[in-house]
Amino acid sequence: MGAEQPETIAAIVAAHRAGTVTPAQTVARSYQRIRDHRDPAVFISLRNEADAMAEAEKLAAREDAASLPLYGVPVAVKDNIDAQGFATTAACPAFAYTPTHDSTVVARLRAAGAIVLGKTNLDQFATGLVGVRSPYGIPRNSIREDLIPGGSSSGSATAVGAGLVPLSLGTDTAGSGRVPAMLNNIVGLKPSLGMISTAGVVPACRTLDCVSVFALTVDDAALALSVMAAPDQADPFSRDRPLQPLTPFPANLRLGTPRNGQLIFFGDKKAEAAYGEALQRWTALGATLVEFDLEPFYETARLLYEGPWVAERYLVIRNLLASAPDAIHPVTREITAAGARLTAAETFSALYRLQGLRKVAERTFANLDALVLPTAPTVYSTAQVLANPVELNSRLGTYTNFVNLLDLCGLALPASMRADGIPFGITLLAPAGRDAFLASIGRVFHVDTKLSLGAKGVAQAPLAPLPASTGDEIPIAVVGAHLSGMALNGELTALNGRLIEATKTAPDYKLYALQTTPPKPGMLRVEAGKGAAIELEIWSLSASAFGKFVNAIPAPLSIGTVRLADGRSVKGFIVEPEVLADARDITAYGGWRAYMAERATA
Repeated sequence: MGAEQPETIAAIVAAHRAGTVTPAQTVARSYQRIRDHRDPAVFISLRNEADAMAEAEKLAAREDAASLPLYGVPVAVKDNIDAQGFATTAACPAFAYTPTHDSTVVARLRAAGAIVLGKTNLDQFATGLVGVRSPYGIPRNSIREDLIPGGSSSGSATAVGAGLVPLSLGTDTAGSGRVPAMLNNIVGLKPSLGMISTAGVVPACRTLDCVSVFALTVDDAALALSVMAAPDQADPFSRDRPLQPLTPFPANLRLGTPRNGQLIFFGDKKAEAAYGEALQRWTALGATLVEFDLEPFYETARLLYEGPWVAERYLVIRNLLASAPDAIHPVTREITAAGARLTAAETFSALYRLQGLRKVAERTFANLDALVLPTAPTVYSTAQVLANPVELNSRLGTYTNFVNLLDLCGLALPASMRADGIPFGITLLAPAGRDAFLASIGRVFHVDTKLSLGAKGVAQAPLAPLPASTGDEIPIAVVGAHLSGMALNGELTALNGRLIEATKTAPDYKLYALQTTPPKPGMLRVEAGKGAAIELEIWSLSASAFGKFVNAIPAPLSIGTVRLADGRSVKGFIVEPEVLADARDITAYGGWRAYMAERATA
């Protein structure tokens, strides 16, 4: 069993279903690779191979085995996430305990057919982006051994990068699911807060924590997310955020890039050039790049470690700090102890500022589908970080620390391999709930890079075709408050609507701003060629959901037939002409997003 073996989750599950490889063979291959890799710092605890093999054989004997989405997939779990049969250490032996049951997320993976092989190393108490703050050693970077592995999910990322397992769980409070993904040339998916349960996860900052996914491809990461995403009564921070299906690459994709002079690379010209090349790739794929102001996002990032959220980290280990401070890594101790000195007044002051910054972020996304940023501004060697542990670590969080504070979802993607053999990656960011949209565009970008997967030199397979619609779905065109990220979009997502594409009408329409609350536009068909092409989105609803949605539409809006730029016709919003005397003609904006964006800055 060598390089011809399937590497991705999709290929492994397909081979198990076809019977060309058994789950036991796949598990045995993982253990052989772990032995060959010879890095005791990847896993803090590793399951007995015979036990894992017995579970794989028992799984294969099940009648429903082939229907399981992760049938026989070996998985590694970051050691701040409970998995029955393993101690949970958070990389601190004095903190360790033995859980009596699985965390919700591990239970869901097992139910989907995954086989947990072990618990992976991390920056102690998930505090750090470097992967060097652990008494269990420093996992080797899977791409270049002199580089840090990235943290805090160091073992989980290197395990996937080195091909030991095709899937691992990390956590991500400030970038721990994204920075190590870049450093190991793999995909890191940071879901919307509350989408995956954190019940059974050792907190870092409870209000910001989420479980993250490492995989070789976007499709693999999205499949794992679909298995784990669901509300959980055991987690008070859980939210009902249904995961939408993957969709085709949209027309008129608008990606935000920082204004000239706002990007920070700490003098790393190769990283700066690699980011420029990534933007050129997006343009070649058909995206429009739109500049935005990154400064409010930087200000948000500074709140994470300069503000009261450090107190959340202190709460987790305050008893250990009091009873056995020397049991805590000195850098972790220094950072966390500062949380004891914060006052309630400082906390509320920071919360007020954060709320203002969230409103700024909302306005930023009113005219954008997503942001595209470097995952990290530069890369450091282990020797450099050990010599300057706090400053260099903080630099790595330049583009990650603000994400959870602003309730965004993120997808870290490999973008290129620099001439010096250092991987470079980008991260897509969007408002919470748009996880599937990021995956839908990210999968196309990643395949277009033609990068090999992880560190094993395995070529990417062509993109798998998306599953066909169920057949009873009806497309509907929306032009205003129901657009993604806008005020009424929740009415579509609550009905399990899914975004099909962003496109434009034929140039036969005028758009008006109506005097309604919340603000809505009205689109009117005019004589051919006398109007403009108006930006819209096409969503898909089941027949019953379509009926509920249409029944709730208030006058003067109604549903009619809308003609698209490519000649297709689709049902969509139109307006009764008699109300337009009091409405403002906003056709020149070309769409509701552009109008609302200008209105927000006025």
